[in-house]
Amino acid sequence: MEKADGTRPKHEIRLRVRYAETDQMGVVYYANYLVWLEIGRVEFVRSRGFNYKDVEEQEGLFLAVTESNCRYLYPARYDQEIVIQTEVSNSGPRFIEFTYEIRSTDPDRLLAHATTRHVWVNREWRPTRLPEKYRNALFNAG
Repeated sequence: MEKADGTRPKHEIRLRVRYAETDQMGVVYYANYLVWLEIGRVEFVRSRGFNYKDVEEQEGLFLAVTESNCRYLYPARYDQEIVIQTEVSNSGPRFIEFTYEIRSTDPDRLLAHATTRHVWVNREWRPTRLPEKYRNALFNAG
């Protein structure tokens, strides 16, 4: 879904690779990228004026991951600064897809690109629609 000017809202967050995120080879363990995707996604939503906790408490809805894909291009290493860029690549009343780029800052290099697909579910784990006020917040200027 795009804004009126044809662009998609994006959000960036900077992190520094922690020692605990690396493996015996001195690079970030592959599953930790999924944690970074969650950080990017949570902060993207927060940048749009609401957060998951509000949706859970006020609407009884949860965002379940149904698919994830990550293409690793270069390894991230301990103490390296990275930038996670997150945007919504597709959405419908009951689902949302995010696209991510994970980059190093020095040198500026694309380390990985990823996608996740999610379904909004209620407390009974049935797919349900995200209320319009939240859908609008995801795409309006801000």
